[in-house]
Amino acid sequence: MAAKLAAECIFCKIIRGEIPSAKLMETANSFAFLDIGPLSDGHALVVPKYHAEKMHELPDEFLADTMPVAKKIAQALNMDNYNILQNNGRIAHQEVPHVHFHVIPKPNTEEGLSMTWPAKKADAGKLKEVASNLKL
Repeated sequence: MAAKLAAECIFCKIIRGEIPSAKLMETANSFAFLDIGPLSDGHALVVPKYHAEKMHELPDEFLADTMPVAKKIAQALNMDNYNILQNNGRIAHQEVPHVHFHVIPKPNTEEGLSMTWPAKKADAGKLKEVASNLKL
């Protein structure tokens, strides 16, 4: 499947070279560059060359290309600690409506991604019910 880019999307403009970026690498299906609002040095974005707002809308061939690119960036960072982050939808903290993956180095407790994880106690019956309703 060929790349599909949107006219007004900031990430599509970066991919087309209309907006400058600190490019790290490019494949037939992905484009990676440094984030202009980094949480730590080396914070990168991996963006599929297909305009889709949410991950479930992205063709598999573009999705499959993103993780090997993220892995290469993580290896180049040469850090023991890092996060791979991908958000879908505004209330899930997606700022740009184009699928993208953050590779965020975590060099220490002050820099990089900070988050809370409000885990709840799971009910075994509820887990079974939810699993059966997903029908994968």
